[in-house]
Amino acid sequence: MALSADAAFVRTATIGKTFGAVRALVDVSLAFYPGECVGIVGHNGAGKSTLMNILSGVFKNDHGALFVGGNELEHHWNTHEAIRHGIRCVFQELSLCPNLSLAENMRLRTSHGNGLGWRKQAGAQLLDALDRIFPGHGLAPRQIIEDIPITKRQMVEIAMAFTPGDHPLKLVILDEPTSSLDEHSAKQLLGYLREFVRGGGICILISHKMAEVMNYSDRVVVMREGAVVYESPTAQTDVERVVDAMGHGHTNQGDKATTARQFQAGELQIQARLSAESLPLKAFEGEIIGLAGLAGHGQTRLLKLVHALHKGRADRLGNERRAGTAFVAGDRQSDGVFGLWSIAKNMSLSWLGKCGRAGLISFKEEGRLIRQWMEKLKVKTPDMNLPIDSLSGGNQQKVLFARALGADAPVILMDDPTRGVDVGTKFEIYNIIRSQAHQGRTFLWYTTEFEELYHCDRIYVMNEGKIVGEIANADLSEGELFRMSFEELA
Repeated sequence: MALSADAAFVRTATIGKTFGAVRALVDVSLAFYPGECVGIVGHNGAGKSTLMNILSGVFKNDHGALFVGGNELEHHWNTHEAIRHGIRCVFQELSLCPNLSLAENMRLRTSHGNGLGWRKQAGAQLLDALDRIFPGHGLAPRQIIEDIPITKRQMVEIAMAFTPGDHPLKLVILDEPTSSLDEHSAKQLLGYLREFVRGGGICILISHKMAEVMNYSDRVVVMREGAVVYESPTAQTDVERVVDAMGHGHTNQGDKATTARQFQAGELQIQARLSAESLPLKAFEGEIIGLAGLAGHGQTRLLKLVHALHKGRADRLGNERRAGTAFVAGDRQSDGVFGLWSIAKNMSLSWLGKCGRAGLISFKEEGRLIRQWMEKLKVKTPDMNLPIDSLSGGNQQKVLFARALGADAPVILMDDPTRGVDVGTKFEIYNIIRSQAHQGRTFLWYTTEFEELYHCDRIYVMNEGKIVGEIANADLSEGELFRMSFEELA
């Protein structure tokens, strides 16, 4: 039964937004009702984040109308007004202060607790939300944000959004909330979202993971090139129709059957472990190696260790790499992009040596390679000389991927490289990885998405900083992976 517009808590009427020559939103009309989770999908640059920025008061729409609680909002709409109306947003790019503790970050979000014990009050408030959403999270109020992995930071940001504040919480916008979470934490969050919705709350879930949208949303909306192109109750549609509306006919159906490949090991390229108690990781020429386990259990540290090793020289644990490496960072804001640089300069940073002639850089060759990789990865921008921050998060990740793949390094280290990347581009990246591996390149790939492990020849499972087991592609199952991830923690 169709609901009337009057019953909607938030409604947009033909709103639009432009940034220079880019039309980010084109006449978007949507309504959001109490007691529902709305999944919004679309390729990177489709306008999803721009729409959420308008709903949460960060941006002002150029035309059209925004209604909240039945009232049309005029020019006074901003982030403070959005919070006052009960709207919270968790953006893909986290907004925590890295040099402050969890409790201090919590205090910045609420006016509760002005006495001498404000740290204790703010910490207790945050822990209550973390316990509800992520049981067994292992976080403490005094921990400093920059000292915890990005997975834990994502948990903190999400918990803050669901923490009771000065105004009743009515609508929570989650922009790629599970992009940095492991499979276990993601399921905890998605289960909690359904509880929130059953209690009369509204959730807007933006995700590139089709299974999340189809399994946890009540209604699905597809955006393309700034416009809404498809809308349906989730129970009345399927993945194929949603992906077709997005404009890309590739899904992950049957993925398990098609990704295993015949592999013949070449020379040993990497041997590494973080401690003497750990099993050693070995990666051979042309092999795709996956790193798995609960997030924050040493996977990123292992990648960084391999990257920092001196080529051809073993350390005291016998760790060694025999080839050059390139790195694709998962935490792009801290470890990846140079925010003041252009898209082009961010991309070509690691392969300028390929563009040299007689000791000088050939800007013509640099431009040719940049255009080649922008086309190959479909980086969406009107001008490659714009600042990297002008791109959506997913498009920024594509630039980092191009930076690594465009280099001559035989070994590519990948720290959750498809975080925030749309489903179509993901499969283009998977095909590139497979093609490059066939040509002899070695990939060491940490991913928080279980399905991506089917693209690996072998998977090492990490637990408490140690490699505790190895799974061949043919033997991979979620049950076996979870067993190894938890057996020492039980």
